[in-house]
Amino acid sequence: MHYLVGMRLPHASGHVVVEADDALAAALQAKSDCPEATITYVRPRNRRGDRRRPPKDLGGEAQVTAH
Repeated sequence: MHYLVGMRLPHASGHVVVEADDALAAALQAKSDCPEATITYVRPRNRRGDRRRPPKDLGGEAQVTAH
């Protein structure tokens, strides 16, 4: 299942789409990819609604969009 993990970085905030078995695993995977980030929320991905704000690739596996 895909989860949307919201995070705050030192100079930006955004979200990452993570494939995991549950929300806790998704949060831990996002935190391991980006240890300096603060996790703000985790929710199941809504394909229709998440198309409005797709994540941008910052290089690597983590995809974060600045707001």
